[in-house]
Amino acid sequence: MSFEKWQGLGNDFVLIDGRDGKFKPTEKVIRLLADRRYGVGCDQLMIARKSSKADFKMDLYNADGSRAEMCGNGIRCFARFLVGKKITSKKKLNVETMAGIIKTSILPGAMVEVDMGEPVLNGPDVPVNLEGTVVSRKISTERGEFNITAVSMGNPHVVIFTDKLEGVDLDRLGPFLETHPLFPRKINVHFARVDDKKTITARHWERGSGPTLACGTGACATAVASALNNLTGRAVTVKQRGGALKIRWDKADNRVYMTGPAEMAFAGKIRV
Repeated sequence: MSFEKWQGLGNDFVLIDGRDGKFKPTEKVIRLLADRRYGVGCDQLMIARKSSKADFKMDLYNADGSRAEMCGNGIRCFARFLVGKKITSKKKLNVETMAGIIKTSILPGAMVEVDMGEPVLNGPDVPVNLEGTVVSRKISTERGEFNITAVSMGNPHVVIFTDKLEGVDLDRLGPFLETHPLFPRKINVHFARVDDKKTITARHWERGSGPTLACGTGACATAVASALNNLTGRAVTVKQRGGALKIRWDKADNRVYMTGPAEMAFAGKIRV
């Protein structure tokens, strides 16, 4: 089976052209493809499908085999994969995802802008088992108290701001919060530090994948959360270990726009 390996700020993906409908991955196959020792190695698997609603459909799977609604870094790679393989010549693509139709625009210099849609802020819709908008809401757990802000960007996120970002034990707190009963569909966990009114530094624990160098939807959720907490303006740079993303939460249309790179690492074939 042919594949391409892509990365967006170190968040890496295996991409497969599945428009003929023949490739239907099992959990075992997904885990093999994601395995960095015995497979290709990736945070997520993306399969290009035909769509009756958009230009293409993106099927997205986490490294553990579970389905994912959306991935900001991934959809940038997905758009450039389609153009790079000459599947399409369009520079503006509408992509069907489990989070809805996402609009992408390919820019010069390996950059892609993505209209990530409107953030969902009502707790039960994120979903979080708390009523109303969850902004700097204090929760008490067996591992301490956290002031959380909950945002959905088509997938659920919780953002926790701290001045001691490097001291956060992400390997301990990430899986604990991801699977906390407060979050009925589990959750993506982000710890963030506000550096100034236009800059945030974030660390990510992704649901079903673990720690990642970058997270596009997470960066968007972090930017929205910082604005909701009056910590920054609505246009910020979110710095991550894999690199930076430009995020803008437009006041006029309430939509979030993300701009960042997407680059192919290599192509190959694997027997599954």
